[in-house]
Amino acid sequence: MKTSILAALLLTVAAVPASAQSGPSPQEQMACRGDASKFCAEHIGKPPQMNACLRENKTKLSDACRKVVESHGG
Repeated sequence: MKTSILAALLLTVAAVPASAQSGPSPQEQMACRGDASKFCAEHIGKPPQMNACLRENKTKLSDACRKVVESHGG
């Protein structure tokens, strides 16, 4: 079960840059994994909602994840 949740989370986090040409690197995905599950778990599997949630919580995100969100237009 944890593996499927993690896989869904990583797929959702991969969609963070909705307006970007390319998706985040594996390092960027790892940078936001904890923040996505902490602040936006209810949006796992819903990339547009996850993107919005991460942007809305940008001030609460770790420095690494905030940089990822900002680098992809958030």
